[in-house]
Amino acid sequence: MKLIKRKDYLEEITDVINTPDIKIVTGVRRSGKSKLLEEIIKYIKLEDKNANIIHINFNLTKYEDLQDYHKLEDTIESKFHNNVNNYIFIDEVQMCKDFEKAINSLHAKEKFDIYISGSNAFLQSSDLATLFVGRAYEIHVFPFSFNEYSTYFPNENNYQNLTNYMTDGGMSGSYLYKNKSRRMKYLNEEVLNALIIRDIVNKYRIRNEQLLNLLVDYLMDNIGNLTSLRKIQNTLASNGIKADHKTIGKYIDYLCKAFAFYKVRRYDIRGKKYLNKEEKYYLSDHSFKYARLGTRNLDYGRILENIIAVELLRRNYEVYVGKLYKTEVDFVAIKQNQKLYIQVSNDISDEKTLNRELKPLLNIKDGYKKILIARIYQPKYEIDGIEIIDPSEWLLNLGSKKTLQ
Repeated sequence: MKLIKRKDYLEEITDVINTPDIKIVTGVRRSGKSKLLEEIIKYIKLEDKNANIIHINFNLTKYEDLQDYHKLEDTIESKFHNNVNNYIFIDEVQMCKDFEKAINSLHAKEKFDIYISGSNAFLQSSDLATLFVGRAYEIHVFPFSFNEYSTYFPNENNYQNLTNYMTDGGMSGSYLYKNKSRRMKYLNEEVLNALIIRDIVNKYRIRNEQLLNLLVDYLMDNIGNLTSLRKIQNTLASNGIKADHKTIGKYIDYLCKAFAFYKVRRYDIRGKKYLNKEEKYYLSDHSFKYARLGTRNLDYGRILENIIAVELLRRNYEVYVGKLYKTEVDFVAIKQNQKLYIQVSNDISDEKTLNRELKPLLNIKDGYKKILIARIYQPKYEIDGIEIIDPSEWLLNLGSKKTLQ
């Protein structure tokens, strides 16, 4: 399998090597967490020739006897070396029952630099502070960005490569399948169904698996649409499916905690306050929609919006849907003292469409940057202070997680 260096993640992790935090790599299934751990190990071996690296991968049967947390801790302790830096790497850590007890104990001894990864259902951002009594530093891994996809599949025509990315997605394991139907089967059965059935259903002991799957289909079909629990409940009821809004909310929360979807709340631009009535949901990778639902209701504008939403999250922005009077701004992106207003459109060649997309941005009176990301197939330009830029250029030129634009 072809490998590329995921520079942003490596840079983030190398900045915290030998800090007292427990480094925890999270992300949706098959997003590259294990490969990232391997890259960190290679880096440490190059930088610290005397390093003692203890690497345990619970995917391998040779480590089955360490699935008791006492044995895991004792084995790691037995491998400790004096007068050198000792590093612990544990992959699929959730396969050790009560793993957090061993990790917390090892961390308390202040002898090891600890790195772990595992199933997205068992290492969730919201649970890390509870699981680990010591300090935890989360490195959240997303599927391939367009920047990474372009490194994997070099193409002088960035516009065409973006079209390819919009259908191929960022799950690099699928790139090995040259046949499209086999690629979709891998994404649906080996990634998405495994995520839903093996992780979520098993962890939370889901009784109504049919409802969970219906919610997955509904959220995929409504990417970029404002929705609410009541609206989903009514839609299901109109199709003869009874489910209370509390159960629906709980199941959707499980899907978001497992990084299948990301929830984006609304933000009142004029009142500068957050709104809780309706939200939008975006897929962790847009290829899942093709794999699950096929190409029915194909909407490139929605797929492009999904790509931009995930890219903003990848760049560590807080992301919101903007509300201004009766209009909507696709994204309000906030980081530190920076704020971006972003509209997304697949096609603005029609003047009415262009004016419709510009109107919400023109109505915003503050001085923060305003961008219309649209497939213009040419270099960026400005209209009344609003930057019009092709998504291929925006996704490539601003690929660094540290960029504030």
